[in-house]
Amino acid sequence: MSTVNTARNSEGTTASSEALPASTPTRLLIGGEWIATAAGLNVINPASYGTLATIGDAGVAEGIQAVDAAHEAFQTWSITPARVRAEILRKAFDIMVAEIDDCARLIALENGKAWRDAMGEALYAAEFFRWFSEEASRVEGGFRYAPNRDKTIITDHKPMGVAYMITPWNFPAAMITRKLGPALAAGCTAVLKPPAETPLTALWIGNVLERAGAPAGVVNIVTTSKSGEVSAAILADPRVSTLSFTGSTYVGKMLLKQTADRVLPSSMELGGNAPFIVLEGSNVDHAVEGAMIAKMRNGGSACTAANRFYVHESISGEFADKFEAALRGLKIGPGTDPVNELGAMVSDKERDKILELIGEAENEGAQVTQAGTAPDTGAFVAPRIVRGIEHGSVLTRNEIFGPVAPIVTVSSTDEAVRMANDTQYGLMSYVFAKDNGEGIRVARRMESGMVAINRGIASDPAAPFGGMKESGLGREGGFAGIHEFLETQYFAVDV
Repeated sequence: MSTVNTARNSEGTTASSEALPASTPTRLLIGGEWIATAAGLNVINPASYGTLATIGDAGVAEGIQAVDAAHEAFQTWSITPARVRAEILRKAFDIMVAEIDDCARLIALENGKAWRDAMGEALYAAEFFRWFSEEASRVEGGFRYAPNRDKTIITDHKPMGVAYMITPWNFPAAMITRKLGPALAAGCTAVLKPPAETPLTALWIGNVLERAGAPAGVVNIVTTSKSGEVSAAILADPRVSTLSFTGSTYVGKMLLKQTADRVLPSSMELGGNAPFIVLEGSNVDHAVEGAMIAKMRNGGSACTAANRFYVHESISGEFADKFEAALRGLKIGPGTDPVNELGAMVSDKERDKILELIGEAENEGAQVTQAGTAPDTGAFVAPRIVRGIEHGSVLTRNEIFGPVAPIVTVSSTDEAVRMANDTQYGLMSYVFAKDNGEGIRVARRMESGMVAINRGIASDPAAPFGGMKESGLGREGGFAGIHEFLETQYFAVDV
């Protein structure tokens, strides 16, 4: 293994110009201080297996220390004028945009994704700070007479308190700002636990918020290799008022069992199994263009990624051939090189999961075609097109989280909708039709929280993000996002 020579200064920031921006901290952020720990946790570049940095590895004591700091800061942050909170978030947006290359570089280095995807995520992440800076002062209450006019009904909203946030590795920046933005706008304070695979981007964002003027203790960041132990202690603390989690449905269910003991409000953005429907009469070239975005954004490592393709029999062959040709045109290599369009998976573990699913599909008789060649070194996976597959097979049941596209041929719209909805997940769906009218009619039949119609992406900070069924609880982004961190209070007043 190669190792990047990374020194630390007194604030715990890296001094290496080779790999990381100089403003990248490597210690825990607790109460406005960058805290060193006795143990260290190595952060690995999955494209080269080089060690990017050694960061703090928190235990339960540091987790509770972060809750202490967040609880203390809440006493003043919760009554800080909304305009002040808004201006801090807006400044954080300005800093992120000014230093967007640094953010994208961190994402590409520790996550492995291609530069185009890393830059897209960095800009998307910054937008959550801007959107919720605008929402901070727009939370509306209510005032009306009761129906029998015996009293006036006044409704107000107040910040919940300390929010515990757990984020995944696939979007190291966007999943954080999508939580921190609304929480801080609402007047909550935060304890954030990023994943061990991609913690550097989280620490960098903490540094950005500090420079934007966030008071000590408002944002606390705890990096750890002992996620279960630390999270259990934090969730059991009565000073923690809400949980916001993004990750797998399996882990989400375990967390919900823990929060049930305290009846702790929880927002859950969980797994997906997104269908991509191409109806009879659709423009095949346009559908392939959308498929390249829906499937290959982030190398397929997205809960919203198109996971299974249901294509009408009249165009399924043409669609598969053109999709394969488009995949073969992708340049595969380290994400830090802008020429590459498909980077590495986040780890060997994730790469091997994908390869195992491919092997199981081949054992079922599927025709797997590799479209391109992956580098020998690094956690890379070359794209695959999978033909001759049936609904209910391994690739249609499981979230692949990689650049593999299984194509199921269907004979009607009804069959496509039935198969698409035949899953316990309901996060995202894609519908390609001959026109938007037909697309909307089919979209209304989809059992998912979001539907992209004749386009390969739907996410936007101004839109509510979330799913149905086992894909989650609550919504992030949009007008609804800030309300996940607010309690509604009702006052009854004599007329």
